[in-house]
This record gives sequence, C-alpha cells and structure tokens, in this order.
Amino acid sequence: MTERMLSITLKQLEDDGLVLREVYTTKPPLKVEYSLTDFGKTLIPVLDSIAKWGRDVAESKGKIIEIT
Repeated sequence: MTERMLSITLKQLEDDGLVLREVYTTKPPLKVEYSLTDFGKTLIPVLDSIAKWGRDVAESKGKIIEIT
C-alpha cells in the first residue's frame, strides 16, 4: 500500500466514524495517532469471525502463514 493510499483510506475511515485521528503538536516530527472509536470497536467481532474463517480455510487446504 502506498503512503497516499493509506492516507486516503484512513481519512475515509475517519469520515465514516470508525477511527479517531489525534494530532500532537510536539516538536518536529508531528505525531499522529489513530484509534478505534466505540462505533469502530463494534466491527471487532465481525473481523474476528472473518479471520477465523480464513484460518479454517487455510487449515483445510494445508497452507497457514502467521503474520504478527
């Protein structure tokens, strides 16, 4: 993913109310943090289910790659 694409995606997630963007005006470099809003946290069970489905499919096909 390019930096531009990441920026566009984060902006859309912020506009949709899923993430909160906090800017800290410290000495350079500028610090920006993103966190899930309460609304965004409602997606966690859905994403967990999708991840479980993916692991189950990978196990059945014998191909699992763990990314941490």
